[in-house]
Amino acid sequence: MDNTENFKSDIISMINDKQQVTLNELKEFASAADVTGDQLDKCLKDLEGASAIASRNSGGIPTYYILQSESSLRRIIIVEDDKNINRLMMLSIGKGFDIKQMYEGDKALEKIRYEKPDLVILDLMLPGLDGLEICKRIRMDKSLKDTIVIIVSAMDATSNRFKGIKYGADYYVKKPFDPSELRSLVTIFLKKKGKKFDPLIDLPNEDKISDAVEKAIDNVNSKYEIGRLRVDGLAEFAKEFGNNSGITILRLVSQLLQDKVKENESSVFVGFLNGDDFLIAGDKPKVDATVNTIISEFSAVVPFIYQSEGYKPIELGIEDIYGAEKPALRLKYSNIEKGPIIERRAEILKNKRNDDIGSFTYEELRHMLGSDGLDITITRDPNNGVRLSVGKGGQNRHDDKGDN
Repeated sequence: MDNTENFKSDIISMINDKQQVTLNELKEFASAADVTGDQLDKCLKDLEGASAIASRNSGGIPTYYILQSESSLRRIIIVEDDKNINRLMMLSIGKGFDIKQMYEGDKALEKIRYEKPDLVILDLMLPGLDGLEICKRIRMDKSLKDTIVIIVSAMDATSNRFKGIKYGADYYVKKPFDPSELRSLVTIFLKKKGKKFDPLIDLPNEDKISDAVEKAIDNVNSKYEIGRLRVDGLAEFAKEFGNNSGITILRLVSQLLQDKVKENESSVFVGFLNGDDFLIAGDKPKVDATVNTIISEFSAVVPFIYQSEGYKPIELGIEDIYGAEKPALRLKYSNIEKGPIIERRAEILKNKRNDDIGSFTYEELRHMLGSDGLDITITRDPNNGVRLSVGKGGQNRHDDKGDN
């Protein structure tokens, strides 16, 4: 076995141990092993080509996952009425799967119920049943509870992305789609080794957020910014409509952020702080552009969120059916000054043992970034889904129906 093959084995071992590894971590690992950047790139391409690993952009960071080999092919049903796009989807996913193609909504639902596929790719505009109705019926069928649903649509994402997530879609991809992105998403959903893949859970974890905070502290560039994007009013919304509704909002914001970072090909970092807020870091102009777009897009979705919970359309100009003021939802961004971060960091480090410094916990990160004392607590469990608790410290409310 030559040095290249040895290094490939080392990469597999590293990703296997950590579940997910960023490109920067692999570059540092390669540098320590005297492996050049070109050699690393070739090793990664070879391993992806052999279906040993897969990668995706997670919160602005290229991230690699280990894939498991299986004796039987995972089953996929593509539901798309345009035959050319249907074929493109099939070719994008590539070999290694048992793929069936459907073109009509009614027949597709029958096929899904009979085949019980591992994953369904849905267009929204279909003859017969539309994609949202099919998604809803999949989620109502207990025999299909483990089926992954990815919506790929050219329809206006303002309301349809939210509706798709609310009805149980695992991800929403806008057309025209990137074939490599679709393949990566499908592959990681179905073949990721270890803990179940969840786009909300798999945003950069506390290790990566800790690195982003350290980078912000050390960065001498006055234009480098770190801030929090908070879903203001989420606690009241979840209390009123249930924990599942609160988790749907977090998934919506997460996917909006990830899409925007990817579309702009920017170096903006996005992480989730396990509450009602997200961390955003990067050069100020890019952060500002990302934040302004996300706030605008979320504001456009809010009327549809209210309608889905039983409020009559706002444009009718009449009282909503509850006869009470609805919980106000909005995204609120706040820049975090470095000074307070440094002070809180020093306070935390004083209480840590020398052998326990490493990365910070979510609780420590929230304190450092001024997020402690919020009304929402999220438990991220890749095996059992996301659980949401409402109330200071998450003590006042915790519903089993909050599992998603």
